[in-house]
Amino acid sequence: MPRQPTRSRDETRLALVRRSRRINRELAALYPDAHCELDFTNPLELLVATILSAQCTDRRVNAVTPALFARYRTAEDYAAADRAELETMIQSTGFFRAKANNIMKLGHDLSERYGGEVPGRLKDLVTLPGVGRKTANVVLGNAFDVPGITVDTHFGRLARRFGWTDETDPVKVEKEIGELIPRKDWTMLSHRLIWHGRRICHSRRPACGACPIARLCPAFGEGPTDEATARKLVKTGPFS
Repeated sequence: MPRQPTRSRDETRLALVRRSRRINRELAALYPDAHCELDFTNPLELLVATILSAQCTDRRVNAVTPALFARYRTAEDYAAADRAELETMIQSTGFFRAKANNIMKLGHDLSERYGGEVPGRLKDLVTLPGVGRKTANVVLGNAFDVPGITVDTHFGRLARRFGWTDETDPVKVEKEIGELIPRKDWTMLSHRLIWHGRRICHSRRPACGACPIARLCPAFGEGPTDEATARKLVKTGPFS
């Protein structure tokens, strides 16, 4: 018989905090190797890769960036880039004209305002072209070891399914989850939810019957609860 989940509607605040942190611990055990799936070697590379990842798969970005990073090594290189050449190199990531425009402006702003270096503060990062809180938190957490919550579509979906928040606005989701989970865990929590969303807790048909944390999830039953059926929905990498 499928395990029956905890129902969040009757939870006290303390019970919600405890369940949230238990889910975090169990996801840590389930995904001990969770990490950012964009390839990079420095903050500038990660910043550019994250901008390219908008409306695009990480796998496609990782296919594009080796040549891109070999051609453009510094912020100054991006600022001085030939637009047609840059657009051609990133065309397969989609929205390439807007992305090229942001990346060239990014290179200019980094050169003019930050000596060519990527700043390590949220308030500075979000002033850069093409950089919102999600992108900034990716860079802070993975390039600077500054804890940050990355609210992408997977994170937001799972946070709502887990009953951690009812919000859909990413900033509000970030704030509410930040009050449930210790700050030191924010970056890894982001990776764990993204990994779980890509592998098991899918948008249309979550693999509920094969989910190791089903007993803790108020949304149990949104997908097939039969284990054999659910197992067929579980995905392995590489992921978008």
